Amino acid sequence: MAADNKGSENLAERYAAALLELADGQSNLDAVASDLENIKDLLDGSDDLRRMIASPVINSEDQGKAMAAILKKAKIGGLTAQFVSVVASNARLAVLPTMIKVFQDELARRRGEMTANVTAAKALTKKQEEALMATLKKSYGSDVNLEMQVDPSILGGLIVRVGSRMVDSSLRTKLQKLKFAMKGVA
Repeated sequence: MAADNKGSENLAERYAAALLELADGQSNLDAVASDLENIKDLLDGSDDLRRMIASPVINSEDQGKAMAAILKKAKIGGLTAQFVSVVASNARLAVLPTMIKVFQDELARRRGEMTANVTAAKALTKKQEEALMATLKKSYGSDVNLEMQVDPSILGGLIVRVGSRMVDSSLRTKLQKLKFAMKGVA
């Protein structure tokens, strides 16, 4: 299983690198990055779409037709649509989410940006996200992109991961620490 995941990662890296080179060569990086973010949002928002691209039962031709229709409806065309078409025709759509992540990570690295994975108990407002980005930029000295996740089980506060560093100010963790400290007193 681990070898299979590594193979998928290597595959995703090769496809993402090829797309990055093509987009850069056409001076089209921002448009492709925006299109890929839209595709990521579509995948994140639809269990059916994620199941369709991962299904071994649906042949690659039908997957490609379905993706082409979805991209057309989402007004995603050009190089990004061609890329997804190639991915589909090569029966690699199941790896598309990883390809998108690798592309975004490499583009951010090239631009000197960092990515912060942020988990909150509820969705942050735009103003809160901007304040968090400003704080992280001040701390790290470079632009920071936020990847937001909502996890009500943390009860409140935030868990922020930037690279290998993590700051956990969640209420759940604070309560666990208090519980552990109270065990020592009793």
